[in-house]
Amino acid sequence: MKKLIALLSIFAFVVLAMPVSAATPLAQINSGDLIRGTTFNAVYYMGEDGMRYVFPNDKAYFTWYNNFDTVKWLTDADLAKVQIGGNVTYRPGVRMVKINSDPKTYAVGAGGSLEWVTSEAVAVALYGSNWNQKIDDVPDAFFGNYKKGSEINTAGDFDPASETANASDINEDKNLQEPIVVTISNSTYSPSSLTIAKGRAVKFVNNSSGKHTATAEDLSWGTGTLNNGEAFIRYFKTVGEFGYFDSYNPSSIMGAITVN
Repeated sequence: MKKLIALLSIFAFVVLAMPVSAATPLAQINSGDLIRGTTFNAVYYMGEDGMRYVFPNDKAYFTWYNNFDTVKWLTDADLAKVQIGGNVTYRPGVRMVKINSDPKTYAVGAGGSLEWVTSEAVAVALYGSNWNQKIDDVPDAFFGNYKKGSEINTAGDFDPASETANASDINEDKNLQEPIVVTISNSTYSPSSLTIAKGRAVKFVNNSSGKHTATAEDLSWGTGTLNNGEAFIRYFKTVGEFGYFDSYNPSSIMGAITVN
């Protein structure tokens, strides 16, 4: 623990000492990169969907990475341009988790699924005789990032090594995909109509010189004002027809997304 604190202290010291000129341009950031700003020392994962994902704490981070060697620095202004997509969950199979208000101990499966380890004998079979040293307490506030999985009644119900191997990176674990792009000009959305599968992300990009939005017909969601070059990403998780319009040109710039 003392070694970890020392490592984090050194990392924080580097933040203060790093010249802003060393920041990486946002255009050079790729999916899978670890990023952070120049002022705050929180580290994020750059997802395939164009969003950044938060590591809730160092324990979650170190299930995926051994150190901070590959973190790329951005200016605070560039970091702010990247939307937050959510929190990173533990890498599957590495450690078990629990919360104070729940006596159950869980192994972590794919996509943050919680697999209840139903007995000490099963825990020993899966994680060894020191299994109780491989459990982290997850704050209640972050437990909502996980989803209910299956019960582990025998050692054959769960293979920690296979779970870890199958989640080679966070993109794979979260099933993140490159968003479908809708560009906005001074006269139209392109494409103006779109059919996507449930759970896909759409990225609205303003390629014009003016201000534009993509605003739901029922006003349930919207991009907010987008200036030239700015973008907004939204996941469509419900089947249906979603009409939207440009609030700066409501009668002339309209679009629709069909989710099935």
